[in-house]
Parts: sequence; structure tokens; C-alpha cells
Amino acid sequence: MPSRVVGDTGTVTQTAAPDARPDVAPRRRWVRRVGLLLIVAGLAVLGYVGWQFWGTTWLSHKTQERIVTDVQKDWAKEPAATGETGAANDAVEVPEGDVGALIRIPRFGDDYVVPVLEDTTDEVLEAGYGHFTDSVEPGSVGNYAVAAHRITHGEPLRRMPDLEIGDEVVVETRTATYTYELTSAGDALTVPFTAGWVVAALPDNPEEGGVEPEQEAGQRLITLTTCSELFHTDNRLVAFGVLTEREPREG
Repeated sequence: MPSRVVGDTGTVTQTAAPDARPDVAPRRRWVRRVGLLLIVAGLAVLGYVGWQFWGTTWLSHKTQERIVTDVQKDWAKEPAATGETGAANDAVEVPEGDVGALIRIPRFGDDYVVPVLEDTTDEVLEAGYGHFTDSVEPGSVGNYAVAAHRITHGEPLRRMPDLEIGDEVVVETRTATYTYELTSAGDALTVPFTAGWVVAALPDNPEEGGVEPEQEAGQRLITLTTCSELFHTDNRLVAFGVLTEREPREG
């Protein structure tokens, strides 16, 4: 409150009281700055999350479309290789790696087609399916094992749990088209990512009574693997199938 002072002429004047909080303004400025920094940081986090969930998928879809187009053009102009199955030297080279096949899953729609590249590195899985290099080629005796993202980077197997026994997985190569029929549903088997038995030539579940292909030698199998949850997880969903048809490519 201002103080009252009596002057020499008898008049009363008022003098301003000193500010008891001289540092209020600087504090407010710092609070505003911190607030702005938090807002910017929050927007950056949201932007990163948005890019991971939607941006990478959009980019991967564009990449997959380009690869599929390049592969189909290459197959159309190059003569088919001899032999029962497409061999490794039939692969089409693209910037992302070597493409040995295209996968179609009718349950996922008529326009669903995703390239299969050799290996299962992060770079490969950003461009489509990855083929476990220790597993056989499409149509061969043994297990053709592939992996793909369930979320981000194109999400080829986002709808993995929708797959049912009897659903078809069509694998197209330079030399032939192979139709596999699933013998287990897409959500029937969850394993740790370390469960290497699922990509063996004849997957044998160590858990008694667990999901596995028929334990009969000489089968031509396919294994699909992806993350078991939409967010980070160390577990994998696995589905098995068996070859039911082989159709040579024309030309």
C-alpha cells in the first residue's frame, strides 16, 4: 500500500511502496518458455509416433507397389528358368534387395500383393515379406518360411488373426504359382521370438499337443510369422500351411 507523507506546505503526498516481488516478471517469462518447450516436445513426440504408425506404412506401400511392378515387368521380359521351383538365381534385384516371389492372400482382398525379399533384416521387412534364408524356396519339399510386420512399414500381416484354417496363401515366382492351404489359424499359435522350431524343415512343437503341421516327412510347407500384438512384443504369431497346387507360369 502506498505511504502518506506530509510535506513542508502541509499537503499530503503519496509515495509508491517498493515492489516486494521484483523477480515476478522474469519468473513468468521462464514459465512461458518452459511451457513452450514442453508443447514443442509434445508435438515432436506426436509427430514421431504418427510417422511410425502412418508415415512408414504409407512409404512402405509405395515401395511395395514399385517393387511389384518392377518384378512383374522383369518376369514378363525374361524367360522362365527351368526346374520345378524358382531358384535363387531367378530373383529380381531391386534397391531393397533380391525379390524371389510375390505373396497374395485372398482373404486380405483381391488387390493384396506383397513382395518377398531374401533375408529378414529391418531393411528387408520395411519393403515387404522377408524369407528366412535357411528355409527352402517356394514349392520345395520342406518349409518355406516368411516373416512380415503386423504394424508399421506396410503392415502386410496386420490382419493375421483373421486367417482361418483352409485360407489360401498364393506364392507367385518367375516359374510357377504355388497355392498353400493353411492348416492352422492365424491366432492359434503364439511363441517367443526365439522359437526357431517354427521355421524348421518340419516344425515340431516341443509342447505336447501344441499347434504344428502334420508330422509327416516330404511335405511342402509354408510358415507365416509376425508380431503377436500391435505394439512392441517379443512374441510371434505363427500359422502353418501345406502346398495344394502348383501351376507353371505361361511363357
